[in-house]
Amino acid sequence: MTDTLSQEQTLPHVREADDDRPLHEVVAADRARWRELLTTHGALLFRGYPVDDVTAFEAVVRAFSGEPLTYSERSSPRHSIKGNVYTSTDYPPDEEIFLHNENSYQAVWPRVVYFYCDREPETRGATPLADVRRVHRAIDPAVREEFERRGWMVVRNYRPHFGVSWPEVFGTSDRAEVERYCADRGMVAEWLGDDHLRTRALRKATYTHPDTGEDVWFNHITFFHHSSLDEDLQEGLLGMFGEEGLPTNTYYGDGAPIPSDVVAHLRACYRAESRRFDWRHKDVLLVDNMLAAHGREPFTGPRKIAVAMGEAHVSDYLANGG
Repeated sequence: MTDTLSQEQTLPHVREADDDRPLHEVVAADRARWRELLTTHGALLFRGYPVDDVTAFEAVVRAFSGEPLTYSERSSPRHSIKGNVYTSTDYPPDEEIFLHNENSYQAVWPRVVYFYCDREPETRGATPLADVRRVHRAIDPAVREEFERRGWMVVRNYRPHFGVSWPEVFGTSDRAEVERYCADRGMVAEWLGDDHLRTRALRKATYTHPDTGEDVWFNHITFFHHSSLDEDLQEGLLGMFGEEGLPTNTYYGDGAPIPSDVVAHLRACYRAESRRFDWRHKDVLLVDNMLAAHGREPFTGPRKIAVAMGEAHVSDYLANGG
């Protein structure tokens, strides 16, 4: 086990270019060292390298993680820029995207998430980071133990013409194929009326990091809970759909509601550990997805951040055969 917390940490750890070599060559030449630094700090920021476009960014992803992953079972709107390099979430610029670990509601998730600054915002627009080892330790032990005992459940509702459609999420319009996909990944699929799909998935709230052996708070409990929405949006959605019909919501693993004050406590723990930096053109950020959560500040100006994912990690559910 690597005792990463005994070493001095920064989030992210910044590496400034000291020559004009392409970044993918720098990464490939000393991959083991970058991996060690990523595991220690949770995120690496490469700055000042000649990463001139998305093609050069994709080369960095391949040098460190191999073939980029397809964005599947998505929960937010985004589109492909080039192959498996995507836009960051296509939400309005005045909205915050709360801290989360990519795809932590799924049975398979990326170990490394990559970001590339193609164009800086005019104001704000940072990608804040939070070390989920520290978040885990900051949570009230009674709250944490309750989730460890009961697990958590994510419920998603897919309706025509509202949010991301289920054929887009699952990559097929074949209902039987969707049902097989869900069954293989510990999800229950329920068809309600014309083209309305509801899914439920029971997941763990904490995991052991596969490299360091450390406990990490790794889930979408706070991100998907209705109390984390903007107050006006929350009221509007509850008025339209009721709590059971919300596009996304979270519960304890037995289906019982999670009190809003518990979710507020979790939000406060994330925010207390949040760290930010201002994007610069050509920055490349590598995030260990099981060590650091990421989010997005509201911004002004034409912010363009590309995203890619690498190194699929199979959850205990699939590894143990369901």
